[in-house]
Amino acid sequence: MSYQIGEKIRVTIFGQSHSEAIGAVIDGIPAGIRLDTDKIRAHMQRRAPGRDRFSTPRRETDEPEIISGLSDGITCGAPICAVIKNTNTKSSDYESLKYLPRPGHSDFAAFMKYGGANDIRGGGQFSGRMTAPLCFAGAVCMQLLEEDGIFVGAHIAKIHGVSDEAFDAANVEKNLLDGLKNKPFAVISDAQGEKMKAEIAKAKENLDSVGGVIECAVLGMPPGIGGALFDGLEGCISKAVFGIPAVKGIEFGAGFAAADMYGSENNDSFYFAENGKVKTRTNNHGGILGGISSGMPLIFRTAVKPTPSIACTQKTVNLKTGTEEKLKITGRHDPCIVHRAVPAVESAAAIAILDKMRG
Repeated sequence: MSYQIGEKIRVTIFGQSHSEAIGAVIDGIPAGIRLDTDKIRAHMQRRAPGRDRFSTPRRETDEPEIISGLSDGITCGAPICAVIKNTNTKSSDYESLKYLPRPGHSDFAAFMKYGGANDIRGGGQFSGRMTAPLCFAGAVCMQLLEEDGIFVGAHIAKIHGVSDEAFDAANVEKNLLDGLKNKPFAVISDAQGEKMKAEIAKAKENLDSVGGVIECAVLGMPPGIGGALFDGLEGCISKAVFGIPAVKGIEFGAGFAAADMYGSENNDSFYFAENGKVKTRTNNHGGILGGISSGMPLIFRTAVKPTPSIACTQKTVNLKTGTEEKLKITGRHDPCIVHRAVPAVESAAAIAILDKMRG
């Protein structure tokens, strides 16, 4: 069983939602780099629970305790290990769910795989809680990428049918990415953001939940990173992004919309920029051609499903008695996780890209 990703930069995630702690180990980070721990904490706080009325009431500080890999704040060549304590668990909320799989959750599949020994509390290792150590690792990787002039940022592209302004795929500005990271609700259009919040509030009032789409951009990627077939950038990024619970889809550039285009519409024409670099006038390819970076902004979108833990009554089965039952889930849950998943998507992309840059 592996909870590791990467080859040159290897990230291992450990723990469960209600275990004593969760954490990450990052191997392959070179020595001699001073990490900005304040910047790491700021990135993690964007994901942390209990920050607003649209998040779970579970409050965790998500303070990473770095126990190895640094000496006086500088990387020393040893694996970097960070531990994040789980301090606000309510495991009693899950006692009645041992044999009652929650619709939309991993409960049934995990029960079958682990013979009933799976940790049901908070979803165990399948919980969105596991994106906290992912964000720690991502924050470290982003600092190394920024030293190479590569910047990762994302925004909420859609929530339950309400869309934000899209990135200008061929001309994404770094200032825009920086501004989004300073917003508690990362949208380009604040007016559209208010409409999204109204959709979340309506779902919460109806004891339901909503999902959405996150659009991510990576700026400064040099051309030539990646490879053909199974070594392509799309596959490497997708593998990392699908490690985020609730992610159900991903598309690069024009994505599925390209299926409705003519080749003459989808193809991005080349030209020489003033600095002599080769660029494309449009960016339907999303910065990747043949699995290899083209030097244009790398653009992808990720679909996030509605939170499966909803308060309305649902139908399930009792795995112990063999009967069908009705289930009403109690406890503390997000009516929408999209806004908290934005830094997790950035983190997954940063981990995958740094690994390929070092490959």
